[in-house]
Amino acid sequence: MSRQIKLIWDFRGEAAAKTAEHHELHLKEYIIHEKLPLHITGFEIKNEMHAIAFMVVTDDYMIPVRDALKPHRGELYTE
Repeated sequence: MSRQIKLIWDFRGEAAAKTAEHHELHLKEYIIHEKLPLHITGFEIKNEMHAIAFMVVTDDYMIPVRDALKPHRGELYTE
């Protein structure tokens, strides 16, 4: 089975939580538009000034999605 990689976009500042939540909507739209077999997206509030949006991809999709959406970082995904 392919590795799962969590692509992460960081948002900072007072509006970080709302921005991360909104960014997740765009990630879902991208998945639908590109007809990708990906199902895991989300956002997490780290603290009042930092939040993230994320999409979990497999090795097969990591490079094309990374190049198209330019995440800030990535890490191996563990459920």
